[in-house]
Amino acid sequence: MSHDNTHDHGCQCEKESLFLPRQAKILHTSKPTESEKHFTLQMSDGQPFVFEPGQILEVGVMGYGEIPIGIASSPTRQGTFDIVVRTVGRVSTAINGKDVGDTLTVRGPLGHGFPVDQLRGKDVLVVAGGIGLCPTRSLIQYIMDTREDFGRFVLFYGARDPLQLLFTEDRVHWRASKVVEYHETVDRADVHWTGNVGVIPTLFHKVHISPETRVVICGPPVMFRYVIAELDALGISRENIYVDLERRMKCGVGKCGHCQINDKYVCIDGPVFTYAEIESLEEAI
Repeated sequence: MSHDNTHDHGCQCEKESLFLPRQAKILHTSKPTESEKHFTLQMSDGQPFVFEPGQILEVGVMGYGEIPIGIASSPTRQGTFDIVVRTVGRVSTAINGKDVGDTLTVRGPLGHGFPVDQLRGKDVLVVAGGIGLCPTRSLIQYIMDTREDFGRFVLFYGARDPLQLLFTEDRVHWRASKVVEYHETVDRADVHWTGNVGVIPTLFHKVHISPETRVVICGPPVMFRYVIAELDALGISRENIYVDLERRMKCGVGKCGHCQINDKYVCIDGPVFTYAEIESLEEAI
């Protein structure tokens, strides 16, 4: 289903650039889990890559296609950018078959990212579940790199089990950091795990969160309703809760209709929305 022309923002050159893939060279890779691969990329043409925390890229391999991937690093880390790709299908398998020195196609950045202006000067809580840490990492790095612009900063991160936890070096840094209050949990422990065991909402009982806090949530749909229930109990306004719905995206430019929720297009109107905007849309999360 195509959308109406009310979503066609910007000049023709901007629209053309959204459809034109650029080459990005792979500078570094790592395998944080069995199914995910972490890439550090740099534009092959030497031009700067300008984006906002929370925006999306269409990443691909010529001859295979492309998939939407959240940018997993902050624009404050200039010169390179990160993505994490989970192997789930033909295109992601082709991407994850590439290594240092190879290139990927990237198209974007697309969509509207996290509302940094609305968060600035406020206490911020980021709640990330599973691979939802990847797009929120762009905001986490941004806040840590411009720390004086924000109030208290709290980060909750959870995964199914210890082997699914991402960004090991980051988590070591966050645990030792004085600029973020970091709490992590796993649904199921293994014999080596000494941290919290339980779903992410159990972390709310370990720390005081002010009702004036701005909250950013990204993770599996089942997580949302339980986190929202905790936030409701704390008296946090749904206007101050921001959710990232990037997992619904496909084409990235509002043409395929895959991410349409009533009159909203996740790729154009989002992927970040206030919970107040989408709470009445049953399909949203």
